[in-house]
Amino acid sequence: MSYGVKVRVWGDYALFSRPEMKVERCSYDAMTPSAARGLLESIYWHPGCRWVIDKIYVRKPIRFTSVRRNEVKSKVLASSAWGVMNGSGKDISVSSKEQIVQRAALILKDVDYVIEAHFEMTEHANATDNPGKFKDIIMRRLRRGECYHQPYFGCREFPANFELYEKAEVDTAYPGERKDLGFMLYDMDYSDAANIQPMFFRAVLEDGVMNLENCEVMR
Repeated sequence: MSYGVKVRVWGDYALFSRPEMKVERCSYDAMTPSAARGLLESIYWHPGCRWVIDKIYVRKPIRFTSVRRNEVKSKVLASSAWGVMNGSGKDISVSSKEQIVQRAALILKDVDYVIEAHFEMTEHANATDNPGKFKDIIMRRLRRGECYHQPYFGCREFPANFELYEKAEVDTAYPGERKDLGFMLYDMDYSDAANIQPMFFRAVLEDGVMNLENCEVMR
């Protein structure tokens, strides 16, 4: 059995990075299903339940802006950290002054979505877990504005506001229109930990709604 909920999320900026852009970031036209799942997990996460995204409603027109962001051009490798733990004495610190670079990013601005989703029980649920318990916790958190950690739109510097959406109908920015957004990242396939694979789908907005129920996913 699954239990559904609608959550409104909005903010000033968003960056849902296209994986094909290797250096300078470029956002998809709308929130990706994996970003929506991650946002809901930031509100409530539990190993006994799994979020499934059904629909994403785009409530404001898609608009882009360009910004320049400070990033570092290197990172500390796990192998280097392991070597230091074993007494190699190697300096693995990252000097922001030397490593910092400015890169342009094409981001979304003034975003507003409604995420329609449901959760399903997993094999990690214990004897005291049940759908009713999870549903009560989720609804209480949404009404109080509580979260597991601060939700954000793709990058931590773009925080997301959220609230329970309780209206029957959802107004969108594109009523009566059909917009083909091309191929979009659906999620990552973690079934094989040694070979994690990206999954994609053809994203289409029908009347401003991205319907993810029974969509064709390609690996």
